[in-house]
Amino acid sequence: MKLDYRFQDPALAELALTHRSAGRPNNERMEFLGDALLGAVVGEMLFDAHPRASEGELSRLRAQLVNGQALAVVARELELGDGLKLGSGELKSGGFRRDSILADAFEALVAAVYLDGGFDACRDTVRGLFAQRVADLPRSSKDAKTRLQEWLQARGLPLPVYELAGSHGEDHAKVFEVTCNIAEPAPLCAAASGPSRRAAEQDAAEIVLGQLTEPLPPA
Repeated sequence: MKLDYRFQDPALAELALTHRSAGRPNNERMEFLGDALLGAVVGEMLFDAHPRASEGELSRLRAQLVNGQALAVVARELELGDGLKLGSGELKSGGFRRDSILADAFEALVAAVYLDGGFDACRDTVRGLFAQRVADLPRSSKDAKTRLQEWLQARGLPLPVYELAGSHGEDHAKVFEVTCNIAEPAPLCAAASGPSRRAAEQDAAEIVLGQLTEPLPPA
């Protein structure tokens, strides 16, 4: 593992890399905490880096950095797959290469740093991993749906399809769930929720854009 942090309690790092398929205890609870910590620290970084961005723009930028595929990329850079503890079924199916398992392990590892060294250590670690990623974000003022449409059109590819997956909540606080689907250059589907259908579509489009910027898996 290439994480630039030395654990006082190595058992926390080991637990963070223990998938539920390996039994209990495992990293599921730590994933929950790590997700919240990542959102807070990356949100702070974006808040500082984009002083004129609206709430919606900041949310879309964060979705581009903090999603399953993007976090799996970070996990691979840290070589977390080499240290994963998996059950026999996941081992046989190559679970150490799966985006969802790697992303969850990275979130759990962020929580492990927090539990071991406190918030400042966690914040410093996350900022070190995401500083260049924040700096590399495009500074386009166009919304995510427009940018996704233009990206596809420039390559002669079919436009995205947005579908309303559902909605829930009282009329004054309704939450809409939407998916954004593209067929090429590879089938991708992203789900997002928001206080309006349009807001959810924007967030889903941002996630797809983030996935398109990463290398596509081999056919």
